[in-house]
Amino acid sequence: MFTIVRKQPLNPSVTLMEIEAPFIARKAKAGQFVILRVNETGERFPLTIADSNAETGTITIIYQKVGKSTLLLDTLEQGEAILDVVGPLGKATHTEGYRRVAVVGGGVGSAIAFPEAKAFKQSGAHVDTIIGFRTADLIILEQEFAAVSDRLFVMTDDGSNGNPGFVTEKLRQLLQEEEPYDLVIAIGPLPMMRAVSQLTREFGVKTLVSMNPIMVDGTGMCGGCRLTVGGQVKFACVDGPEFDGHQIDWDEAAKRLGQYTEQERHACRLFEQRIS
Repeated sequence: MFTIVRKQPLNPSVTLMEIEAPFIARKAKAGQFVILRVNETGERFPLTIADSNAETGTITIIYQKVGKSTLLLDTLEQGEAILDVVGPLGKATHTEGYRRVAVVGGGVGSAIAFPEAKAFKQSGAHVDTIIGFRTADLIILEQEFAAVSDRLFVMTDDGSNGNPGFVTEKLRQLLQEEEPYDLVIAIGPLPMMRAVSQLTREFGVKTLVSMNPIMVDGTGMCGGCRLTVGGQVKFACVDGPEFDGHQIDWDEAAKRLGQYTEQERHACRLFEQRIS
C-alpha cells in the first residue's frame, strides 16, 4: 500500500498527489513513469513521475480526470492509500552534453515536461520552457517552471493570460530569432507533439517526444504500447517513453490511441452513475 501524503487540485480537472514510495523515490529520474492500480478491481495505468524526493521517500504524480481510472484515483484523499505503484519504469532522459534546450509542454503534459526542464537545468544547460493551455484558468506549475527555466513562456489559446497563441508559434519565433537549440523536447497531446516535430524538422533540430500509448504491464510483454519509429516496432514502456519525433509514424500512433475511445467513454458513464 502507498499512502497519499498530499493531494492538491491544480485546476478543475487536474490534481497533484504526493505518495509515499521510498524505493521508487531513491531511483526515479526524469522521463520515467510508474504504473498504478487503485484497488483490487482497478486497471493498471501509467503516470509519469512529475517529481521525487529521496529524503522524504515520496514521489509526485499529476493526473487529469478523463477516464474511469483517474476518476477512481481522485476519490482517494490524503491519508488513504493506493494499492499498487510499480516503478520507476522506462528509460530516463539523457541530459548530458546539451548546451541549449527548449522544453515544450501542452496542457496536462506540462506536468511531464516539468521534470525534464528541471533535469536539464541541473545538468548545466540553458533551458527555455514553453507551456501552453486553452485558457488562463487551466495553467499549472507556472512558479515551479519559472524556478527551473532560464526563460519561461506561458501561452494560452484564447490569450486570457496576455500571451495569445500556440506553443508552436512561440517556438517558431525562437527558432528563427535566437541561437540554435541542441535539443527540443515536446510533451503533450499527440497533435501538439506532431506539430512541434514537423516544425523542428524545418530547422534541423533534434526533437524528442514523450509517448503515452495504451499500456498494460509496463514490461514489454503485452505489446499494447507498440509504436512504429523509423520503420521499426518499438514499445514505449521499455524502449521509451521518449522517441525521435521525426521518426514516429504519427498516423498509426493516433489511430491506436483512439481505438478504445467509445469503450472508455462507456466505462466513465457507468462509473459516474455508480458514484452519483
